[in-house]
Amino acid sequence: MNARRTALWLFGAALLVAPAFLMSGYRLFQLTSMAVYAVAILGLDIVTGYTGQVSLGHGAFYAIGAYTGAILMTQFGWPYWATLPAGGAAAALVGYAVGFPALRLTGPYLALVTYALAVAVPQILRARALESWTGGAQGIVVTAPDPPAFLPLSQDAYLYLFTLAVAALLFLLARNMLSGRQLRAMIAVRDHALAAEAAGIDIARVKTRAFAVSAGITGVAGALGAIVVQFVAPDSFAATLSIALFVGLVVGGSASLPGALAGAAFVQFVPNLAETVNKSAPGVIYGVLLVAALYLMPSGVAGALRRTLPARLRTSTSPGKATPLPNKGATIHVD
Repeated sequence: MNARRTALWLFGAALLVAPAFLMSGYRLFQLTSMAVYAVAILGLDIVTGYTGQVSLGHGAFYAIGAYTGAILMTQFGWPYWATLPAGGAAAALVGYAVGFPALRLTGPYLALVTYALAVAVPQILRARALESWTGGAQGIVVTAPDPPAFLPLSQDAYLYLFTLAVAALLFLLARNMLSGRQLRAMIAVRDHALAAEAAGIDIARVKTRAFAVSAGITGVAGALGAIVVQFVAPDSFAATLSIALFVGLVVGGSASLPGALAGAAFVQFVPNLAETVNKSAPGVIYGVLLVAALYLMPSGVAGALRRTLPARLRTSTSPGKATPLPNKGATIHVD
């Protein structure tokens, strides 16, 4: 069993690395952007999928991370890799502050508060008082890093592998965090807040920490996206970005780490596919595909795979374990 699992992991790693040597140009850029979206959706999944706090404002945390990274690179000369934790830290601080309303608000009320943040942040970035830092409506141009001299890679290939490595690290950290007592506490707060409080779980701490960690991961994705796209501007972080991340979470499957990958693929490729099918009305095609995906896979791609894959294959490919939910006896897979 261990040999099969190791072989599957090695095959998966080779499959992910191969595009750096087989693709170039726009196609490789698309895959790099998909990896960035996967990290952003991973952050959203922690607060919505595992803790049950609906957020429609994670595009704001993405913007904070992107602008933090861009400002540090262009105005302070920071190396590109050092801006990733800085962008995550800045977004985490804002997320921690936003987490406090989450203590009193739930459901659509919390969603509206976070959506208001997504609407406000692009306007703040355009403010004249901050124009010397943010570049106003013109934004900031970022210079993409060159690969190290000892690596015979193109700039696009290096950016893809660098993004892939950062994404893999964050997914591994999230997997380790979403285990044991921490995972059970988050699920208990999500499903039975009163029962969790009666059991001695500090609900305020769980919710605010989940929001901070979630925002921090999405902020890292934003800083990474600034490096990949090489440009940040307020219009790039409109409220539609938050909606797109939420769509990716739902389509991929909430409370499932691999679901973030499937959701990122949907967010990255389906709009382009819709425009290819019908350039005059791509929104219609996108809407049809979205409704079809939700109708055929109401629990997302991850849920559909869990139902259809044979039990032995699920066991051998899933590094995590199923944890019983306190209320319905269902299972949640940390895989």
